[in-house]
Amino acid sequence: MKKYLLSLAVVSLFYAESDACAWSDPDYEYFNLFTQSIIKDKSYLPFLHSYSTRFYTDFKPSLIPDENIESWKRFFNNQFTYSETAYLVNTMTMNELNALKKGNPTNPLFTKAGPGFYQKYSEAIDYLIEAKYLEPYMRINYVESADSFYYSEPQSGKNATSLDYNKTIAALTSLYNAARNPEIKQRYGYQLVRFNHYTRNYDAALKAFKRYVEPIRLKGAPYIMALDQLAGAQRGLGMSSDANWNFFQVFKDSKSRKESAFVSMKLSDTASFNNILKRASTDDEKNMAYFLLGYEDFNNPIPVMEKMYDINPDSEILKVMAVRSINELERSYLPIYYYQNNDTGSTVQSGSVIKDSDHSTAPAAEPAKKELSFWQKIVRFFKNLFSSKNKSSDGNKSGQSDEELAENPNRIPVFTKNNYYYDEQTKNFLDDLEKFTDKAKEKSKDEYWQIADAYLKFLKKDYKASSEILDNIKTANPEYQQEIKRMKVLNDIVSQPKIDAAYEDHLIKDYAEYFIDKPEAKKDSTESDGYDYYDEAPSTADFLKDVLANRYLLQGEDGKSFLMNNKLSDLQYNPNSALVKSVEDFYRKPNKTQFEQQIVAKNLNDVGNIDAFFTIIYGDRAMRQADFEKARSYYAKAQNFSGIPRSEWNYDQKKVMPLQYSATAYNGFNNISDLVFGHNILVSYQSSPAESMEKEDYVAFPFIKPVMNKFQLSDMLLQLKKIGAGRDERAAKANQLIGNLLYNTSVLGYYRQLFVMDLDNTNGGKYDFPGPDQQKPNPYYYKNFLDRSYMEPDNFDLAINYYKKALQLSTDKERKARVLFQMASAEQGKYYQYEAKNPLKIDYSDPKYDEKSGAYLKQLSQIKNQKYRTYFTMLKTQYADTETAKDLMGSCTYFGYFIQ
Repeated sequence: MKKYLLSLAVVSLFYAESDACAWSDPDYEYFNLFTQSIIKDKSYLPFLHSYSTRFYTDFKPSLIPDENIESWKRFFNNQFTYSETAYLVNTMTMNELNALKKGNPTNPLFTKAGPGFYQKYSEAIDYLIEAKYLEPYMRINYVESADSFYYSEPQSGKNATSLDYNKTIAALTSLYNAARNPEIKQRYGYQLVRFNHYTRNYDAALKAFKRYVEPIRLKGAPYIMALDQLAGAQRGLGMSSDANWNFFQVFKDSKSRKESAFVSMKLSDTASFNNILKRASTDDEKNMAYFLLGYEDFNNPIPVMEKMYDINPDSEILKVMAVRSINELERSYLPIYYYQNNDTGSTVQSGSVIKDSDHSTAPAAEPAKKELSFWQKIVRFFKNLFSSKNKSSDGNKSGQSDEELAENPNRIPVFTKNNYYYDEQTKNFLDDLEKFTDKAKEKSKDEYWQIADAYLKFLKKDYKASSEILDNIKTANPEYQQEIKRMKVLNDIVSQPKIDAAYEDHLIKDYAEYFIDKPEAKKDSTESDGYDYYDEAPSTADFLKDVLANRYLLQGEDGKSFLMNNKLSDLQYNPNSALVKSVEDFYRKPNKTQFEQQIVAKNLNDVGNIDAFFTIIYGDRAMRQADFEKARSYYAKAQNFSGIPRSEWNYDQKKVMPLQYSATAYNGFNNISDLVFGHNILVSYQSSPAESMEKEDYVAFPFIKPVMNKFQLSDMLLQLKKIGAGRDERAAKANQLIGNLLYNTSVLGYYRQLFVMDLDNTNGGKYDFPGPDQQKPNPYYYKNFLDRSYMEPDNFDLAINYYKKALQLSTDKERKARVLFQMASAEQGKYYQYEAKNPLKIDYSDPKYDEKSGAYLKQLSQIKNQKYRTYFTMLKTQYADTETAKDLMGSCTYFGYFIQ
């Protein structure tokens, strides 16, 4: 399995959507359900689709055969295996070959070969000895220049100019003339061409090819290797067209040199391809030229594929083009995240997979649906009208019919604008590719096209047609069989309208391999570099997990949807009340199915006492709603709460372990300071409580303790609320303290962490004012739950209402001034909420951007002064002479500015 170390991808500059994290690898952001590498001709593996690297690398290099090794294997009459031949040619030392020549073989391979091996193959062994002598020097002498074609080899100081030119040429020429076997003779010719190329004797290299290679009419591996060197020499002479043509021949005929030959061709524009196409005389050459044109993606690949199909519908490189196109489609239909559109809350967007100015940009149609007759519409109306299905709090999600569930537009997979290079996308490409594949499967004998056609129908949600195609495929190819098996599972699960208990039993019985975690494989020592920031590429199992999370969400089972991709402890970061309730309902569900027990419930991870964990969340929410009685009833059940489940690095045990709270630390329940009833003297979250906050006078309320837990805090608030119902100065003070607490624990307050499952007030997404995009739940699943922050908004009117009571009841002008300032601060929070919900929606490219943004800011200023400056105005006009107002002018820059 390929692994990756997260690194900053340059390709992220081209993203149509911003990643949740800037460190990403685009080849790990879709599931690759259609395995690219099932192509039969493995020499084309580097040319499969990849965004991370110039060439595809997710395969074992040994899968690509080396024609040179195959040639030697045949030369030695197949008495060695491929790997043994590769060892003999590439690894065996010159000393071991000389020992064989002297009649004293030391290598076990020659024992296997038997006596008389050298006598039979003396010319070949002598050639290998000479080749191994030359090999360390066979690189060009690097001369740096601004447009140098060659690159430095810093690992060795040796190069071809380290050898005596005349002696080397004479020796190779003599060996060439002495050789009797044509293949060995041609190999010496190859060495002559290569040596002249690497010593920059380009003319001599061309002459050597004509004199020593061409006359031997063999077109095997030695000829291809020599042609590769000839093309390099031609490049050195500036013969670009001839060099490209010969590199093209190497690309066409070689198995192991395709990638290097492609790079050497330096095809930078359409004209370069046209020159090759003009020189192509055979169907094979034309087909290959079209492949290169389509591979470089200068235009829509379908027309190029049509030309290739007309030449040879069974062409293997045509399948390479098809699988690249399928992979491109996958990235828009099967991303690992479905990003939410900020404007609409939806991720279903139109766009284009292929850059093609002639292509339509109209969105593709979903699978055709029958138009209902007038009578059917009437029947459906009365069915819905008199349906006995329960109308539940989840918007009747749980009462949806199979038809309604199957037709939900948010069922994964869906088309998204999740592409890296093109702003314009079109679903029409899927239709075009399906038409082409349907035609190819009728003409070609390869089952590949049937598998591809079935997969495209899967992407179009035509699961029945896809399954029928798969059922009719007969193949002995093990890679095809594996792909068919996986696709049948995909069709089964993705087409299921509703995931109920019976279907969950089917999943755990028949598809357990996709859902039950396997023991982690031991990492190969060659893969380790001492760091462990690796992760597995997204898998079929991950995709199916996403599908089920999506299905549970659409069915109204949010808790199960959440737990498919998250841990229970993750609720601490975005404790949405409705979601928490759904997760709790699943936790308390009796008689869970085996699937629910083994797959879903395993994510009910260690949060200490689970009941206390839930009640803390509910109690906190009640506090933010100023429902102190309800909060107290929840907190009474949370006495066993062991702390917000956080982790820390244990240096003694050298691993991550649960955070151990000290006896005096705030842990989400205990050790709350009475400063929570105080007021700001400095708005600085990073400062200490003593620097930022000041206590009120608590003498009239002896039940307020210096340190308390949440249960005690809620009890104190109930007492204050009871006192605040009076009509005296003490009642005014009680209401002021309640208002202070509600403000101090809001998003603007110093103790903003107390009722949102956080440990401190350090800035973060929890404390942002949510805009329209954050207030809509993700319509697909909770997979990226931790990638976006959402807190249920504060109700600043709750604090303001308590302050109003304090203002009405108090006769102390200084206190009134302080209360008015606190009310103004809460009112400022209401303005921030308004501004976040009404963002500027103007593109930077708008020619009138400055004018429109200026008008927007002017409008905001007017709204702020008209609707959200009520209490600042009262403080300025009625209480500017108080000591409190004067102190505020010195400590609060904004108030000072407002007064002036």
